[in-house]
Amino acid sequence: MANSRNTFRALGLGLVLVLAACSGNTPPPGADAAAMGGSGGIGTSTLDGMGVGGPVTPGSQQDLEVNVGDRVFFGLDSTTLDNQSQETLRRQAAWLNDYPNLVVTIEGHADERGTREYNLALGDRRANAVKSYLVALGVDASRVLTISYGAERPENPGSDETAWAENRRAVTRINVVN
Repeated sequence: MANSRNTFRALGLGLVLVLAACSGNTPPPGADAAAMGGSGGIGTSTLDGMGVGGPVTPGSQQDLEVNVGDRVFFGLDSTTLDNQSQETLRRQAAWLNDYPNLVVTIEGHADERGTREYNLALGDRRANAVKSYLVALGVDASRVLTISYGAERPENPGSDETAWAENRRAVTRINVVN
């Protein structure tokens, strides 16, 4: 009887940990929630201030990913920031203002459809849409760089709606300072 109680307790604790790790993880429109990684929303992969690998260092890339959200998603052929993306960027702006010495690069990405040139231009417009929004929220423009990878660095290598939705994104990365 004691063994089965301990087994149920262990299973219950495991379930709580899994649910805590998954909380706040909102996939892009059309994406399968199970396919999403640990980036993008408040509380993603965190439990009592702990990241997947241990404590999260304030002002680090992991802090941004876990506690703020490091990416926003876009519709097909779009640079429009929806309400969810705007909320993520408001959190990013507040976080960046808490760490005024950090410089970030916004990576613009596209899905595999379209020509290389079109996707690079679309990724550039997406990165600049994010930069413009952050600057409008008070982040100094000199602290926000942009780059487009077009379809060259897919988050999901698949060729379906779920993969395409995950790949239409802009990701905020902290620049490494020497």
